[in-house]
Amino acid sequence: MPPELNLRVLPRTVQQETVDKLRLAIFSGMFQPGSRLIESQLCTQLGISRPSLREALRSLEAERLIEIVPNRGPSVPALSWKVATGIYEVRELLEVEAAGRCALRIEPAQLQELHAALLAFETAASSHDSLAQVTTAADFYSVILANCGNPILEEVHRGLVARISVFRGRSMSLDGRAQSSLREMREIYEAIAANDEKAARKASRKHVLKAKAAAKTAMDSMK
Repeated sequence: MPPELNLRVLPRTVQQETVDKLRLAIFSGMFQPGSRLIESQLCTQLGISRPSLREALRSLEAERLIEIVPNRGPSVPALSWKVATGIYEVRELLEVEAAGRCALRIEPAQLQELHAALLAFETAASSHDSLAQVTTAADFYSVILANCGNPILEEVHRGLVARISVFRGRSMSLDGRAQSSLREMREIYEAIAANDEKAARKASRKHVLKAKAAAKTAMDSMK
């Protein structure tokens, strides 16, 4: 069963918190692919007005997490393996390059930040909290991207993070995948810490390809 989320938000941060809550609900599987989002129900769950909700939905549409069809309203797009394949191919190109560049550039303070992100994922993996696994894995890679020395590469990757997280949530749903991911991410960290560009690229590619295979298995099981 997907984890239950308290969707109610605080008035001071209505816009961003609404986006954050709905994004996490999609990542966690609370809103399944292909399901319609009923605005009146969401307004009640979130405790916000319809104009505020629609602003948040437009933000999520820009992230490709939902689609808004005229005369039908918002819905969560159905996942297809064709789309997933495209995401993983681009992810491999970006993350392998970023890991290699990061190994040559990262400073000690940022390496500590990367290690902290790895420890956070280790805690999430041990707790079997799928939502925490998704968010902490994203945090781990955000440190790598931030230290790759190419802000455009980081910007392009950031545009894919939401959809990467959706597929990551599917792959993490498999028994043992979180622990396997932890081992793979530790290899990436160790290569970066050793300033070993070649090993960092190899470890990153291995991680993405194994994640892709796990996502395929998880999606096939949902048919």
